[in-house]
Amino acid sequence: MPPAEQAFELIHAIMHMHRARQLRGLHEGPSELTHMEGKALGHIARHPGATQSELVAHSRRDKAQIARLIGSLRERGLIETQVDAQDRRSQRMQLTADGQRLYETLQLQGRTLARLGMASLSAEESRQLVALLQKVEQSLSATQDEA
Repeated sequence: MPPAEQAFELIHAIMHMHRARQLRGLHEGPSELTHMEGKALGHIARHPGATQSELVAHSRRDKAQIARLIGSLRERGLIETQVDAQDRRSQRMQLTADGQRLYETLQLQGRTLARLGMASLSAEESRQLVALLQKVEQSLSATQDEA
């Protein structure tokens, strides 16, 4: 297999293992979040005051799916919404105290998983890997319209 294909096969396998471990943590946790709920919670944590439209654009999911997801997170007391003062049709989302605690737990799980994945690398190897992956990302970003 050519090195480029082998590299992407490895990246895919690593991400598959990472996502499987994340999902196991989500399902075994106290709130039993789905993968998409976890991603939405993270987006709202990083962007307090985000709107449903912004979450739709970020996630590339349809409006109805995001509306159901937001409703579920709100019903479980993980987010709260407020009507936007400038656009009364829009609602701004933010985490509740319970949502913030859960997000912090998810972040800790993610950091632990990252440490486990990189444990066999030296500090220099870790820096090299990050630098190489950034170059790959930049190459793909620069050519995103070509494939």
